[in-house]
Amino acid sequence: MMTRSVRLRSLAKINLDLRVLERRADGFHNLRTVFQTVSLGDTIEIGFTPGRKTSLEIEDALHIPDNLVLRAAQAVLDAAKISGRAQFRLRKRIPMGAGMGGGSSNAAAVLLALPVLAGRRIGYEMLLALGAQLGSDVPFFLAGGTAVALDRGTEFYSLPDLAEEPVLIVAPGVHVATGPAYQALGRELTLPDSSRIINGFQLFARTLVDSRSARAASAFSANDFEPVVFSQYPQLHALFKRLQRAAAGRKDAGAARMTGSGSALFALFGSLAERDLAERSLGRDRGFRECRVIPARLVSRRGYQRLWRRQLAEHAIPGEVIWPPPSRYAR
Repeated sequence: MMTRSVRLRSLAKINLDLRVLERRADGFHNLRTVFQTVSLGDTIEIGFTPGRKTSLEIEDALHIPDNLVLRAAQAVLDAAKISGRAQFRLRKRIPMGAGMGGGSSNAAAVLLALPVLAGRRIGYEMLLALGAQLGSDVPFFLAGGTAVALDRGTEFYSLPDLAEEPVLIVAPGVHVATGPAYQALGRELTLPDSSRIINGFQLFARTLVDSRSARAASAFSANDFEPVVFSQYPQLHALFKRLQRAAAGRKDAGAARMTGSGSALFALFGSLAERDLAERSLGRDRGFRECRVIPARLVSRRGYQRLWRRQLAEHAIPGEVIWPPPSRYAR
């Protein structure tokens, strides 16, 4: 049988805002956050050959244990009731353990692409259900753009597209353990000031929607993990303050934030020129010599889905507006 193959970019996300509410009875926490896709991405090559037996293979230079790529592939084959040989080559550029959703994005990429290669139609609602079983961020990456996420982060609602503003991402190479970060927050089953936290989040979300600009809304943003993570990792706090100064010294620069529970940091800018000036400034700062400083931009939902249609064009039905793109091989 002929092998069908595709080469994909699997994009990262940042949290434009993140508030942590009370701990739930199941041990998780209720959240309020805004996810945003950015142009930084991993590369995934997928080959699929129909066959009577199923085999899943991955070439991954980092040897990631329990790789979500393989779990997502098995979920697709089980849901579609098909078998065959699926081969993957993964090249990581999204920092691992940095709060940018690289593993979740990789899983979503497989959920979107493998049915197209295999000639099967799996509905969007089914893909969302499969994604939620793989990880709380995975469903978001099936749509991309800007979205409010609630509860554990699995319930999300798309927001209107924002301007695709320039962003500077700093990956310090520090791995922040999520469990201890939650414990340090001290959120219990009841949270007396939850209404204050929710009101702050609502103000940010309203400003974001009204202005259609993450930079304009950044003055009202927060990340509840920053105080506890910065106390646990003083070197991360020092980098954050330097990034803030680099951003504040540029006209129309947005506030710096940490994404997720860390450790990646980012700052938003009003123009490419302002971002590039800040990047050069950080390049002269000895404190950033061990960091990756990555220029990128925000990617809207329209831009995200346009990217996916282009990536799958060889194997998808041309001209279809259905999401996700349907396979031209489907019977």
